[in-house]
Amino acid sequence: MSIHASIRRRTAPDIRAMKGKAPIVSLTAYTAPLAAIVDRHCDFILVGDSLGMTIYGMASTVGVTMDMMIAHGRAVVSRSAAALVVVDMPFGSYEESPAQAFRNAARLMAETGCGAVKLEGGAHIAPTVAFLQARGVPVLAHIGVTPQAVNALGGYKVQGRGDDASRLMADAQALADAGAFGIVIEKTTEAAARAITAAVPAVTIGIGASPACDGQILVVDDILGMFPDFRPKFAKVYAELAASADAAVAAYADDVRSRAFPGPEHTFKDRP
Repeated sequence: MSIHASIRRRTAPDIRAMKGKAPIVSLTAYTAPLAAIVDRHCDFILVGDSLGMTIYGMASTVGVTMDMMIAHGRAVVSRSAAALVVVDMPFGSYEESPAQAFRNAARLMAETGCGAVKLEGGAHIAPTVAFLQARGVPVLAHIGVTPQAVNALGGYKVQGRGDDASRLMADAQALADAGAFGIVIEKTTEAAARAITAAVPAVTIGIGASPACDGQILVVDDILGMFPDFRPKFAKVYAELAASADAAVAAYADDVRSRAFPGPEHTFKDRP
């Protein structure tokens, strides 16, 4: 029996049951090696469409495709064992109708093995969330700053100020009533995030929404210091891997240019 087979992977109901208990830990992951590391520490892993920027160098998430999400989702599932894996549904894959959303969600789950999907949007997508939930697709919702709609929002502006807090609350309640097991709240005021967390039965997962949520998620590349030229204000950097990688590549290049690599210990010796 494999090691993975002996470990029970968390499910969406498991995450939902953590409401009001221990803080929920989550990170993004897009590759198999990193998934194996993140899996040891997180309750759920998000294969986010942020991979469009972190992996492919896109300006936004809008150009991410289903095929990209499936390829990376499959890689993350393959090297994780304990954490629930949630895969983002990319822009244009669910907005047209609940039926379209179900076709694409079913494909994501069947081809990756993930345990849930994530959709961006407020009360207007609640019927889609209910449609998916009724057909066995667990849904993690996403409100506040929704990157797929950044063009309509006019940029990455803080949400939930003034009267906007009431809109966010209505969005959260509609999504929870539709059956979402959790709601990501991105870049909102602490007051809005705290009020939503207290009001809805779904777990709330903050990203730039204060510690008031039931859990937190960050883009793993941000906490690892992979992009020193861009660092969200709400993301604490725990390592400087970009600098370490640059130093390692520079050392390798120096060795090659000085003919110091490969050394004798790395060279196959001729047989007598």
